[in-house]
Amino acid sequence: MTITYTRRECLTMLASAAALPAVLSQRVTAAGKPMRGAFMILSTPFTETGAVDWDDLARETAFVDRCGAHGAVWPQGSSGVANLTRDERLRGMEILAKAIQGKKTALVLGVQGKDTPEMLDYAHRAEALAPDAMIAMPPSAARSVEEYREYFRALAQVTKRPVIVQTSGGARDLPPPVDLIVSLAREFPHLGYVKEESAPVLERMTSEVAQRPPLTSVFGASFATGWLYEMRLGLDGVITGNAMYADLMARMWAFHEQRQLEPLRDAFSKFLLMRNLAAQIPGADLYVMKKRGIFKTTATRSGGIGGGARVTTLKFTADQVAEIEYRFAALTPYLSGPVALSPADAESEPSSVK
Repeated sequence: MTITYTRRECLTMLASAAALPAVLSQRVTAAGKPMRGAFMILSTPFTETGAVDWDDLARETAFVDRCGAHGAVWPQGSSGVANLTRDERLRGMEILAKAIQGKKTALVLGVQGKDTPEMLDYAHRAEALAPDAMIAMPPSAARSVEEYREYFRALAQVTKRPVIVQTSGGARDLPPPVDLIVSLAREFPHLGYVKEESAPVLERMTSEVAQRPPLTSVFGASFATGWLYEMRLGLDGVITGNAMYADLMARMWAFHEQRQLEPLRDAFSKFLLMRNLAAQIPGADLYVMKKRGIFKTTATRSGGIGGGARVTTLKFTADQVAEIEYRFAALTPYLSGPVALSPADAESEPSSVK
């Protein structure tokens, strides 16, 4: 069978081929770290009195790096950013910038704000810490797509590092249109990174993947529950609050790149057992964090910031523990063994800045 192409189709393919090396070169940071793969949104650990546990946050970063994950992201929705004060966000960024020094994992700092001035406050502080990249939700106080445009244009002028545009978290019922994201990437190539989790998700993802360039990397999200299909669609990775399974996530990405499809399917199915359980047993992820020696407590903080916050240390029944342990055991072949910190290993980790 002979396939023929029109002159326009040939020119389009040639232009895309010519642009490919530039796109590939943008998929790494200035330090040579890949901007694709398994990026873990760090959970924020708390003491039983409700203070952020800075030592555990640094330990979590070390764990994610030891597991071979490609990125550590903080603070985002899975970090409980809405319940963090400005001072906590700034201090956490400083601690993570120090903790990531000499590591292979890329540090991505979240700089979103309710409006442009608030975002710029965080962005300038983040830029001074020289992370590998930044990420931002749209402004929640915006009322129009044009306000989104000006917000991200302002961010683009603060830094030349990769900036990941998150499509959720902005104004209610106003996800940033794909056309807006593409136009921003044309104007500012370092804005060509997308964390896509707005409906219709698959339709938006396929549209974005088809527009590389000017887009550079398209990531999935939503706790990685759709990651297996998203890999098949050609996405560049996932940005997800699954740090407790960082080794599993890194292993699945390696299976994908090596085209080991049967182990990938098996690992993903066992991962979904844990994600399903997180919905049935609230706090199951924190149980795993403590089990693996990453966090010292299962404390949570909710209901706002400052004096209005509620602090709860989660407790688990014998039946709940048995179910978590039963399902977690299925992950064992895909975990990194010694990389998972034991309580003794965790205590030997260097203390973070005070």
